[in-house]
Amino acid sequence: MKTEWDYTNLAAAYVKRADYAGEAIKQMTEYFDLGGGDANRIKVCDIGAGAAHLTKVLASYGYMVDAVEPNDAMRENGIKMTSEWKNVCWHEGVGEATGMPDQTYDLVTFGSSFNVCDRQKALLECKRILKPRGGFACMWNHRDLNDPLQKEIEEIFMENIPGYSYGTRREDQTEVINASGLFDSVNYIEGSIVHSVLASDFIEAWKSHGTVQRQAKDRFDLIIEKIKGLVESKNKEYLEVPYTTRIWMARLKG
Repeated sequence: MKTEWDYTNLAAAYVKRADYAGEAIKQMTEYFDLGGGDANRIKVCDIGAGAAHLTKVLASYGYMVDAVEPNDAMRENGIKMTSEWKNVCWHEGVGEATGMPDQTYDLVTFGSSFNVCDRQKALLECKRILKPRGGFACMWNHRDLNDPLQKEIEEIFMENIPGYSYGTRREDQTEVINASGLFDSVNYIEGSIVHSVLASDFIEAWKSHGTVQRQAKDRFDLIIEKIKGLVESKNKEYLEVPYTTRIWMARLKG
């Protein structure tokens, strides 16, 4: 089963996207009490795993991770990015139909992918594959829109995309999770991180932004060129780019 959002042409650039804030991921694992000396007994299903930005962090904790990704090109990159970890197994599937076994996982995660699902159907699928009282978490890495460079990039979007919208990725996910009736109270955490990024990699990463591409349509390449011109005008080899990792998480009701 495939998702209607096709990331094939964005897959190569997706590798260049920023990693999540490590402290925020650590807080998530502590919230679900996934630490201790038996991490290899913890089973995690990372849905919409993409190029493994979240998968590789979960694997580094020693968890047994099933990474589910519908797009062949993205999954191929994810496999390459996690080749050093023997505790990661990749599968084809979508958030609404993972193909994973019933009541198997201690934690199900969505790293920048919950917004591309039918969220209520995806939450029902989480209930099916989670162990009793298992955990659910969805997260995104949001650019700091108060950063001067990001403000200039936002101006490019506004000038070239009528009615530009962030979609659901910047929304508070609490009401969506509560509406399912499947989980206990939602807990929200966030963590900030500043990435020192090669200017060329920063430009390349913009080619992976599906939210922009879908709205820009035939103006997407023009927008990328404008971002490239803006970044190159700064005459910097490296850019300091601030992000905030935002996580919504809850435990399956008993």
